[in-house]
Amino acid sequence: MPGIRLAGFRAVGPADVRVVPHPAITLVLEFGNGPLVVDVASGRQRRGDLVAGYLHGGLRVRGAGVECLQVRLSPVIARAVLGVAPAELDGVVVALEDLWGREAVRVRERLGEVSSWRDRFALVEGFLAGRGASGGSVDGEVAWVWGRILRSCGRVRVEELAGEVGWSRKRLWQRFRGQVGLGPKRAARLVRFDWAVHRLAGGVGVGRVAAEGGYVDQSHLHRDVVAFSGVTPVAVAGGQWLAVDDLAWPARAVSPL
Repeated sequence: MPGIRLAGFRAVGPADVRVVPHPAITLVLEFGNGPLVVDVASGRQRRGDLVAGYLHGGLRVRGAGVECLQVRLSPVIARAVLGVAPAELDGVVVALEDLWGREAVRVRERLGEVSSWRDRFALVEGFLAGRGASGGSVDGEVAWVWGRILRSCGRVRVEELAGEVGWSRKRLWQRFRGQVGLGPKRAARLVRFDWAVHRLAGGVGVGRVAAEGGYVDQSHLHRDVVAFSGVTPVAVAGGQWLAVDDLAWPARAVSPL
């Protein structure tokens, strides 16, 4: 199903990783000996299966003997799959059972019954596709604007987006915010941040990333990275999560909406 990206993770020994924000809604389905413990920037803590919205300051994920399947949902399909508007998940982490009830328990049990990653991916992809097919869709204009933001790596002005779909700025903000969960300007900032930190993690210098990313200067890039991740560009570039992220997601990517 377009808009779904999957990756599997296993930590034989202790793991303690900072997870930085990403322009997607994230699900974590745990089936190992765990438990997986997630520390949110607000100071709250979650265990087990969860759903993370657009986060501020990132997450700390830790545990030992953890096995989990991680899903990234495009905001364009998130409401249909989850049964809740992305706006309600902005900046929060909730237990999957709070959204799906017993259905979340059944998925976890079935994941524990299969032994290969291929079967786990197929199981979850089929389940999510079934939920997505029965849910509602976003406006075509909203989906187009989201795709435009992704294709530009966040380097597009709201005025351009509004003009390209024939809407006023106010109408675009209302429809986009209501269906995607972020205003278009903040969505573009988050997409640009994601592009920038992956370039930094790939060894590209701060000055070059700032220039190619459309930032005013290095200080502008620094402020954005700190605002989204809670750490400096140097710290986020050296974090374990982006290295894992770069290896895991492309191999399981389905066409991103």
